[in-house]
Amino acid sequence: PNLSTCFKVPQEIRRLIDTTDAIEGFNRQLRKVTRAKSVSPTDDSLLKMLYPAMMDITKKWTGRRQDRSMIHAQLAVFFSDRMPD
Repeated sequence: PNLSTCFKVPQEIRRLIDTTDAIEGFNRQLRKVTRAKSVSPTDDSLLKMLYPAMMDITKKWTGRRQDRSMIHAQLAVFFSDRMPD
């Protein structure tokens, strides 16, 4: 019964719920940074190396989905009690 609930929503919403591409891409880009340096002397030095990389990666997250209005309308139908006015 829990799995069938997932299939009741349209595919566009399911794609938003199920996707891990953003997380995998983020981790892949961090691995690129850490691969260049095999050993970090301290945890702080590792954080100092990863922080600027994380800031650069997150700058690219400002884009909007093209089908945003359709997804918003579908969410309003399925979760009308949770959507703000």
